[in-house]
Amino acid sequence: MIVASVVGFLGNEAVAMFRIKVGREIGSAALVAEGYHAGMDGLGSLGVLAGALGVWFSFPLADPLIGLLIMLIIFKTGWESGKSLFTRLLDGVDPEIVEEIRQAANHVPGVENIAEVRVRWIGHRLLTEVNIAVASDLTVEQGHDIAKEVRHQLLHHLHHLADATIHVDPFSASGERHHEVSAHDHDELPTHSH
Repeated sequence: MIVASVVGFLGNEAVAMFRIKVGREIGSAALVAEGYHAGMDGLGSLGVLAGALGVWFSFPLADPLIGLLIMLIIFKTGWESGKSLFTRLLDGVDPEIVEEIRQAANHVPGVENIAEVRVRWIGHRLLTEVNIAVASDLTVEQGHDIAKEVRHQLLHHLHHLADATIHVDPFSASGERHHEVSAHDHDELPTHSH
């Protein structure tokens, strides 16, 4: 039983590390969660070993106590994996990814401000839209060149990023509030805004 427990632990741990590594590489929250599940199976094998040894050394409560401990670990891991999967289902993105996009864009010469960053998952790939501000006296061509470099840096630094749309604002009118259209009417439609 000792040999079977150790072999079970090592096998499950190897599978867990492989699944988590590949899941992170391809951006699959489900594969990462499955890796954590395999890790829990490995801990279960060690728990069986610890419980059996405890009983063998005349401590009969070892088996139920180890079972309770494993249950708590499984619950915690399931909770963390479930939160990650549920966030992905709701089109959520880790705040670290948004910050990584901000950092990469901020390091491009000519970027004065990052007004907005919007990111979403499409399968295993990310799409982002970034509003940058550049000096107001630059030409359209200069602003365009800065935007191209921001896009290049984002695609270079973020492994799962499939595409980036960069919107350029003059620094004097940076952010979404400068793009709002006030209430108006046209034809015979009701008054509305955009």
